[in-house]
Amino acid sequence: MSMDSLRIERNAGVVTVVMSRPEKKNAVHVPMWHELADTFLAIERARTDRVMVLTGDGGDFCSGSDLAGMKGDDKLAFMADVSEAARALHALTIPTIAKVDGVAVGAGWNLALGCDLVVATDRARFSEIFVRRALSLDGGGSWLLPKLVGLQKAKEIAFFGDIYSAQEAADLGLVTSVVAPEEIDERVTTMATRLAGGPARALSLTKRLLDAAAEGGSLEQALRAESSAQVNNIGGPDAAEAKAAFLEKRVPVFGRRTPSTATS
Repeated sequence: MSMDSLRIERNAGVVTVVMSRPEKKNAVHVPMWHELADTFLAIERARTDRVMVLTGDGGDFCSGSDLAGMKGDDKLAFMADVSEAARALHALTIPTIAKVDGVAVGAGWNLALGCDLVVATDRARFSEIFVRRALSLDGGGSWLLPKLVGLQKAKEIAFFGDIYSAQEAADLGLVTSVVAPEEIDERVTTMATRLAGGPARALSLTKRLLDAAAEGGSLEQALRAESSAQVNNIGGPDAAEAKAAFLEKRVPVFGRRTPSTATS
């Protein structure tokens, strides 16, 4: 896959997607939206990718969408590209981590929020900046924010477009952990390595269960889904390996992703 705006790096089951337009603080223009969607879809198909890290180049995560050069009749097509990338990110069945330094604003923040975990440096800054540009939320922000912070707080964040420090975002539950800039590589690598070495099927099904619960549904629906997932786990090779490792008093070595990981 030829990429002009992204770098794709793979190491031991961890795929790192680097948004690379540092001269624009990694603002996402039309080609990059296409590349992001295509990359997320390709990662979902790649059975060797067990964890994805999404980050930015040059000391920033992403300053949002780059609207420069958009023609008057391109608006709806542009928004379709934004939505397709957001949809493909949400559809990933492997764990995803946003590694955030510098700015993460507008659609850039919503790309981070679309990941399962967000690790930020203490100099990172976040904003749903849309209203300051006379725009409304996009990139899935209107769906993500109320789930994560509740409706009233989501409206406050969106109505005012204020800038939040990494610690303020963490206090709201929008950042998983805050670290010093010199520590973020090690922290994310440690997290990603642990996840990559974990039981892929169980992690995928756990992610699916939690996402489904957050999107609504009853306790009975959750219990039925849990039962189905657990039967799938118990019958799989990872559970057998976990049991053998426990009995033999050793660290389990789990296998690669299988097609059933994404579909079960």
